[in-house]
Amino acid sequence: MNEPNKPNPKSEVTRRNFLKTTSTVMGGTLMGGLSIERSAFAAGDDTVKIVLVGCGGRGSGAADQALSTKGSVKLVAVADIHKDNMDEKLRLLGQKHKDRVEVADDRKFIGFEAYKEAIGLADVVILATPPGFRPIHFEEAVRQGKHVFMEKPVGVDGPGIRKVLAAAQEAKKKNLKVGVGLQRHHQLGYIETMKRLHDGAIGDIVSMRCYWNGSTPWVKKRKELEAKYGRPLSEMEYQLRNWYYFVWLCGDHICEQHIHNLDVMNWVKNGYPVRANGIGGCEVRKGEDYGEIFDHHAVEFEYADGSRLSSQCRHINGCWSNVSEHAVGTKGACDISGHIIRGQNAWRFRSEGARDPYQQEHDDFFDAVRNDKPYNEAENGAKSSLTAVLGRMATYSGRVIEWDQALNSQVDHMPKIFAFDAPAPVQPGPNGLYALPIPGNSDWYKKIV
Repeated sequence: MNEPNKPNPKSEVTRRNFLKTTSTVMGGTLMGGLSIERSAFAAGDDTVKIVLVGCGGRGSGAADQALSTKGSVKLVAVADIHKDNMDEKLRLLGQKHKDRVEVADDRKFIGFEAYKEAIGLADVVILATPPGFRPIHFEEAVRQGKHVFMEKPVGVDGPGIRKVLAAAQEAKKKNLKVGVGLQRHHQLGYIETMKRLHDGAIGDIVSMRCYWNGSTPWVKKRKELEAKYGRPLSEMEYQLRNWYYFVWLCGDHICEQHIHNLDVMNWVKNGYPVRANGIGGCEVRKGEDYGEIFDHHAVEFEYADGSRLSSQCRHINGCWSNVSEHAVGTKGACDISGHIIRGQNAWRFRSEGARDPYQQEHDDFFDAVRNDKPYNEAENGAKSSLTAVLGRMATYSGRVIEWDQALNSQVDHMPKIFAFDAPAPVQPGPNGLYALPIPGNSDWYKKIV
């Protein structure tokens, strides 16, 4: 992870880079499903078969970490909607893990339905597509009785989050292990800091704040993409290639990045906010390749006990950059990301023995799979994702939004049909620009809340 006060948000984003996997059929409730004995990893077989759905930067990173765990593991299939992504990432993984990558040509699945066939070959499925697809893919993996590691966020709107929560309950019934890429929960410095906060090291917590302020991450410009591929791109393909800038795919950067900090603050509280209000907009990151998302958000979240969290996330070059979390209590203060407590119970974490949290989360997950340990991070992943969605709804609308209002929202940002020639959920105007939310506007309110 980035150094707490010297972040490199661009590198963090590229870790969770490109994907492209999908589904033609939206929705549907969890149906029947295969038996655990038939489909999930069994202790009698020493090799855990891994399938990667989404061959972007974060997908290949997660696959690398999964293949670096102890014991016999094999990457046996991949799925994506872009062949160039798949070929390049498989080449790199094969170079590093020569004996652990065995993906025959007939196990390279391309297309919007590809994930279904790939999942059927797995003991463990890695879901690393753009976040909008996560609920569909997670639901299918659970239906087929597979253990799942999925990247965060796990949804971008209320309907998607509800789907994940329902699948999480089914996963528990089937004794499936589910990991979510909120790696701070596996980072020793955070774990030790949280123990002390929960034991009262700074007394009653009276205020909290967190930040993900940094520079603009990658952008895939339409003209450059079309020059690369030698043809015009449909609007759907363009948005899939440049997914970071569209709500239906990314959820806005408050969801895609700032979720890490919001998740930490929920961990501090051992709970989730009840409402939020905020301000935001697009001040400088404008142009036909920057889609429909804001470049800054400032949100106040309120928890059930009346305590409040002030959060900021910003993508504006040349401004103050900071990625961190903090709490102030009646007996002291804590730099949570720096793992430092000041006050009556002063303490500082010493990093001896601490491991890379990205690798540690996979080590913990695969240990649970192999040894049948309780392991299901899906519910927290869904609720921390909803925390970010709640914040976005507050900034886009300019109103106070309640937790239940966000969870039960019927605004579904996903397309009804998935195909390169199908209509994309949003379209550029005559000037090539995408419309931005207008806080306080009643017509926009209906579109986003």
